[in-house]
Amino acid sequence: MDAMQILVVILSVFLALFLILGIVLTVMLIKVTQQIKQISVTAKDTVEKVGHFATNAAKLSSPSFLVDTVLNTIKRVRNNKEDK
Repeated sequence: MDAMQILVVILSVFLALFLILGIVLTVMLIKVTQQIKQISVTAKDTVEKVGHFATNAAKLSSPSFLVDTVLNTIKRVRNNKEDK
């Protein structure tokens, strides 16, 4: 074997090695991308739920809701006293 044939064999081995590494890294990148997508969907759902919770909490703590609750309670107490 002369020097050119040895060089071709060495380059072929390195090319095969880099092809295998490239395929493995591509598969790993696809898996990581899918995991990131799942995490982003979960985070989006969580943010939406927190937003709904905050909206409901704001409604419950609004003055008009509190006044309505107090007035309804007073009406119930009056109605119970009248029924007795």
